[in-house]
Amino acid sequence: MCVGIPMQVVEAGIGHARCRSGAQILTIDTSLVGDVAPGTWLMTFLGAAREVMSPEAAARSLAALAALEAVMRGEPADLDAAFSDLIGREPQLPDHLRPIPELEA
Repeated sequence: MCVGIPMQVVEAGIGHARCRSGAQILTIDTSLVGDVAPGTWLMTFLGAAREVMSPEAAARSLAALAALEAVMRGEPADLDAAFSDLIGREPQLPDHLRPIPELEA
């Protein structure tokens, strides 16, 4: 399973950036997202940035990851708070995975 990790750019270069997640600093490939500035939040997978994130989206993702880590350690976690965007709604497929009505007939 691949889990995306939000990371904040601390130093930008051409095609890469030094990014922080907690105490860890890694060099991340930014070819897919273009130039980034220090302070920018990126969703990263396997050493590459896949998306530029808002600080709010990064905070939500980090809270969800922290809750999952707590559960994996056997500690209590407020999953309703960590996944508040999923509470009280039906899951929705992204647009690119939804059926095309005119092709279903």
